[in-house]
Amino acid sequence: MNKESLEKMTRMRLLGMHHAFKTSIETEPPPNYTNDELVHHLIQSEWDDRRYRLVQRGLKNANFRYRASIEQVDYTEGRGLDKNQVQRLSTCDFIKKGEDLFITGSTGTGKSFLASALGQQACLLGYKVLYTNTTKLMSHLKMAKADGTHLRELSKIEKQDALILDDFGVQPFDAGSRALLLDIIEDRHGKRTTIITAQVPVKKWHEVIGEKTLADAILDRIVHQSIRIELYGESLRKKQKGNAEIMESFL
Repeated sequence: MNKESLEKMTRMRLLGMHHAFKTSIETEPPPNYTNDELVHHLIQSEWDDRRYRLVQRGLKNANFRYRASIEQVDYTEGRGLDKNQVQRLSTCDFIKKGEDLFITGSTGTGKSFLASALGQQACLLGYKVLYTNTTKLMSHLKMAKADGTHLRELSKIEKQDALILDDFGVQPFDAGSRALLLDIIEDRHGKRTTIITAQVPVKKWHEVIGEKTLADAILDRIVHQSIRIELYGESLRKKQKGNAEIMESFL
């Protein structure tokens, strides 16, 4: 009977339940569960397994630039990073509310790492996240527009609870990119969170986007109600390289 039950669990893809039940009948001595306790144990195991697989799938689909966690964030003095603010953001209430977040600062100051950490925290809490380089996303959408699939791609982006646009403004926007950016922002405004990392200060985004009318339309939807973090200090990559060289000198 147990073998038959295990086979049916496998066929119904109750993998967490299968593992828990198989473990319980193979354990010596067997656990002394009451009927209610056994049912609870099997259901909880299935719930945990499905939750784990959902999170892993979300992390894979998000395509993060870095494997990062909130615990790894560097709060070194002079970076302009408030630990209390980051901890509040780590609850992801801002994503629940559909608020936008801007992270700006010079190259190497940890903008992408912080965005990745917050994005992966959101995945752990069950939110759908997409991490993408802004220039690459625009190129991809232009190609999709050429073959008539861009509306489907925009629909996928709209469904993400948090969209992370990395390296925003590294390259100026052309007419096609401006129009696509407006479509993305319009679809998400007030409903879904957009996290933007940029070397360019927010006050100069108007120049980067170009074309006054479209730039006004885009920025009016995202700038005024956004949460902002501005990072300072020397490049963390340069600092880490220097530390590594110092350590090597002692070997």
